Amino acid sequence: MQTASARHILVQSEDAANQLKAAIENGADFAQVAKENSLCPSSAQGGELGSFGRGAMVPEFDAVVFSAPVGVVQGPVKTQFGYHLLEVTERND
Repeated sequence: MQTASARHILVQSEDAANQLKAAIENGADFAQVAKENSLCPSSAQGGELGSFGRGAMVPEFDAVVFSAPVGVVQGPVKTQFGYHLLEVTERND
């Protein structure tokens, strides 16, 4: 079974997601940005979601996690929860 590990940042607006993505691309630490800004309880762990299989997350999230390159921040990705920045940290294809 294909599995992946990822971390994410969840915010309410696309603008906020774009601003945070720019900060990360300019050298801000993903985990620190997650701790300070993410609305998800995973923010306490720097956005870490651990390892999961296909279908464990909402479809929009899954589509990115199982296709994006490892180690590259993706997004914003809109889901029913808000806007996510995602980074695949590991994937077993």
